[in-house]
Amino acid sequence: MTTVPDEERLPAQVGFVVEIDKLKRVLRRTTLMDGSRRENDAEHSWYLGMLAMVFAEYAPPGADLARVTAMLLVHDIVEIDAGDTFIYDTAAV
Repeated sequence: MTTVPDEERLPAQVGFVVEIDKLKRVLRRTTLMDGSRRENDAEHSWYLGMLAMVFAEYAPPGADLARVTAMLLVHDIVEIDAGDTFIYDTAAV
């Protein structure tokens, strides 16, 4: 892993925060549970992180909740550029 010099670290972190804020503008194809509107990627990531905490007691012994939560929070970042694409979406190929 490449390390960032101290004087570049804060600007890089701020740049990352600005970039991930774009998740709020990525609309998913799925709606909220009440069907009122489509959720955005930021809501989706937050919800999955919360689900991991709520259902952690059912995970196998030794499961690393912090790692699982981190993975859930970052898993859709690519959608800032790619959009919400279903794996079996033949029209988007």
